[in-house]
Amino acid sequence: MARHLYSLLFYLCLPIIFIRMLLRSRKAPEYRHRWAERLGFISNPPAQGGVWIHAVSVGETLAAVPLIKRIQTEYPDLPITVTTMTPTGSEQVIRHFADSVFHIYMPYDLPTAVGRLLKKISPRVLIVMETELWPNLIDQCHRRDIPVVIANARLSERSAAGYGRLKSLVQPMLQQLSLVVAQAEADRRRFERIGAEASRTVVSGNIKFDICLSEQIKNEAQSLRAEWGLEDSQRKVLIAASTHEGEEPVLLAAFQCLLVDYPSLLLLIVPRHPERFNEVEKLCNQQNLNVLRFSSQQACTAQTQVVIGDTVGDLMTLYGVADIAFVGGSLVETGGHNLLEPAVWALPVLSGPHLFNFAEAGRLMLEAGALQIVSDERALALEVATLLGDQDLCNRMGNAAFKVVEQNSGSMERLYTQIVPFLTNVSK
Repeated sequence: MARHLYSLLFYLCLPIIFIRMLLRSRKAPEYRHRWAERLGFISNPPAQGGVWIHAVSVGETLAAVPLIKRIQTEYPDLPITVTTMTPTGSEQVIRHFADSVFHIYMPYDLPTAVGRLLKKISPRVLIVMETELWPNLIDQCHRRDIPVVIANARLSERSAAGYGRLKSLVQPMLQQLSLVVAQAEADRRRFERIGAEASRTVVSGNIKFDICLSEQIKNEAQSLRAEWGLEDSQRKVLIAASTHEGEEPVLLAAFQCLLVDYPSLLLLIVPRHPERFNEVEKLCNQQNLNVLRFSSQQACTAQTQVVIGDTVGDLMTLYGVADIAFVGGSLVETGGHNLLEPAVWALPVLSGPHLFNFAEAGRLMLEAGALQIVSDERALALEVATLLGDQDLCNRMGNAAFKVVEQNSGSMERLYTQIVPFLTNVSK
């Protein structure tokens, strides 16, 4: 009954959803395209009976890349469908896999839309990255005897409380899952608390700890540092990555304070959402800062004060240019973003206090002395100034950050071991 009411409300909201898409498309034109896919209408589907992997956006897609490549290596004849919800996630799928996988947008969680797609691709297993829990998607798979695995699953206390208030909708959905492979024991317990079967929940660790730097990314970062004249100078770079609305004013205020004692400091801002690139540039111009957009491919000179990372998929390279990293989505109540990306570059890491999306990684890095929490522009300016004035401290924090990543790797192998029985069933 609860799911039917949910479906009715979703159908009623569909016009509003498409109006919102149109509004978003004014800043991000990609939202104007491929609407048919969001209703389950597709052309040229892959061979049936393969694997369906869903990764909502960029972070989940990048986390899924090693898993998808492993499946392609071990099961080269297995059709793979990869769905995302956002254009930026779509770009990452195309960038990493081209036409070696079948890629479309995930249909909205309506029985007809989901059923339409399932009829076309008829997967033998669905692997959902992290925590995309859609009642109709899971129910439609259950009706067709398609196992659903939640991989690298995370569930914050805040999200668990929200799901708990929808028990009549959430509990039946969770009991239809075949397996929940959680990032940490705390995540596993929360899934069990809100209705998942204890016998179907396991812990593998966070596969984002298995991050590695390719030689290509290392070379790109080194070339960029040389182009920007950083190799032979004392100039330092502060990167503010995956920032959200409300964070850039704090960052720019801290940066203005830092320029008094460190006039050569370069700020590299990488907004989380592409539609905000122009907005962030405007904020910088309002403060009379010399701004350069990375996509312009113009030279970053000694006069450049701020570089806006306005491309998609280059964040790991841009981390390699920096000396100190601030990870956004944490000064506002978004829950933080991936702390491990700067850690693998052995950078000292700063973050705001809102880290519930990366609670375990944050805890480990705090305990190791690799992470400092700041709550406002004054605290941020103070911590950055401390690091700029103490290279030994920078090195200690950076090395500690890298060690946290190194000591907690291996999660991908544990996750893959849990998934193999479903893949074996598919390949028969």
